Amino acid sequence: MLDLACGRGRHALATARLGLAAVGVDRNPDALRALLQAARDERLRAWAVRADLEAGAGIPLESAAFGAVLVFRYLWRPLAPAIEELLRPGGILLYETFTQRQKDLPHGPGNAAFLLGEGELAGLFPGLRVEAFEEAERRDADGRAWHLASLLARKP
Repeated sequence: MLDLACGRGRHALATARLGLAAVGVDRNPDALRALLQAARDERLRAWAVRADLEAGAGIPLESAAFGAVLVFRYLWRPLAPAIEELLRPGGILLYETFTQRQKDLPHGPGNAAFLLGEGELAGLFPGLRVEAFEEAERRDADGRAWHLASLLARKP
């Protein structure tokens, strides 16, 4: 499983706790060190790859290497084809990030470059079969609202 733009690896670690191997990719070396330390402390199968996903070099991982790719609260549209390529046949993509409606709220990203248009997320991955798609307002444990688009798609 790949946790793309993983930060401190919350999703990579959760997956590894389920007994699956996980790889986290991020550009922040401090966050990746935290991921690796947590993996060592808990004796989990989790690895980290440092890469600036927005530098134009793509994703430095082998094509068709992953049964699942997870992306949460991150958007860099030029990566969409590379994300599809990372999935092996039958692999799933679970993607959730902010919509343009997030600009109406006093927190979260406000830059339109990092916000999805209505229905846009599913269209970013034309080579995948959409199994579930939703755009909705959700609240976190602190009660803050977030406008999110969520996608579950499978590579044929």
